[in-house]
Amino acid sequence: MSNPNKDVIDVLNDLIEYSKDGEKGFKTSAEDVKNPELKAFFVQRAGECANAAAELQSEVRRLGGDPETSTSISGDLHRGWVNLKSMVTGKDEEAVLNEVERGEDHALKAYKDGREKLVKLGRSASDQTYALVEKQLQGVQRNHDQVKALRNAARARS
Repeated sequence: MSNPNKDVIDVLNDLIEYSKDGEKGFKTSAEDVKNPELKAFFVQRAGECANAAAELQSEVRRLGGDPETSTSISGDLHRGWVNLKSMVTGKDEEAVLNEVERGEDHALKAYKDGREKLVKLGRSASDQTYALVEKQLQGVQRNHDQVKALRNAARARS
């Protein structure tokens, strides 16, 4: 018997991958920077991404699906790029923040696309799944703006 929520579950599983990518990306970035404030920010963000993934996974279970547990292929590539870049640039703060911002750009787009797909599937603000995605989207937007501000500050210093 097929799950009537299959399409919604697919959307959520995509977002789980992005959250897992973010968690790994932020952990990697925390290892790459010397600045203790930046390190703490990245560690905190990694934790928030892990929480987001866990919330999405339990929502997938609630809808009767199998939650995604791994990162995406592109996420693995993205992290590889972060590592390569930081080796080349000697872990320059601005370079790491540029990469993090790029990762957050992808996450933001994924969440906006996910929200749009949910609307097309008939989900709206009163729906529990939609409300969760919307709440997480707001968080991604906030983080994106924060990373951008940190990058601009690092650029101003250099």
